[in-house]
Amino acid sequence: MKLLHIDASAMGNHSVSRSLTQAIVAELTRTEPGYAVNYRDLAVEPVGHWSPVADASSPSAILGQALLEEFLAADTVVIGAPMYNFGIPSQLKAWIDHIVVAGKTFRYTAEGPEGLAKGKRVIIASSRGGVYSSGPAAVMDFQENYLRAVLGFIGIADVEFVRAEGIAMGDEHKAKALESAHASIGSMSRKAA
Repeated sequence: MKLLHIDASAMGNHSVSRSLTQAIVAELTRTEPGYAVNYRDLAVEPVGHWSPVADASSPSAILGQALLEEFLAADTVVIGAPMYNFGIPSQLKAWIDHIVVAGKTFRYTAEGPEGLAKGKRVIIASSRGGVYSSGPAAVMDFQENYLRAVLGFIGIADVEFVRAEGIAMGDEHKAKALESAHASIGSMSRKAA
C-alpha cells in the first residue's frame, strides 16, 4: 500500500495542518504498518503553476508527470490544507492543477464528466482561524467545498476531513479545536479497521 503525504502550509513549525497530517500519517502507519510513505512539501518545494508546454522534455512537463504518477500510484492521500483567505493555499491549488488531467484522472463522456481516480482514500487536515463549518461564516468556506468538489470530479468519493477550526480565536478555543481534531484521528483509524 502506498500513502502520499502532502503539506501546503507556509507556517513551518507553527502550522496546525502540518501537525495534524503528521498525526494522521503516524496513526495510519501504526494501524497499517505496510504503508510506503511518499512525502511532498509544497511550501518548501513549490511545484509551480500549471501551464501548457509543447516540449514533453521540459522541466515543467517532467515535474507535472512525476506529480501525476505519484498521485495515481497512491492508495491513500493525506493533505494538509490550511484555509488562506477562505480558500486553499496557491501552492496546493498548483499541485491540484497538475493532477486534474483530462484522460488521466477524468474524462468527458456523452453522459458528462467521469472521474478516473476512483478507489483512493483522501484525508484532509483542514485548519482554520475562524469557524466556517456552521453559522454565518459558512458561506465563505471555499476551502472544504472546493476540495470535495474537485476530488469528486476526479472520482474520489472517500474524502474525510480532520478539522481544527477557530484556532485564532484564543488559546482555549485552539486547545479545544486541536483536542477535537486529534480525537477524530483516533476514530478515523477505528472506522478503517
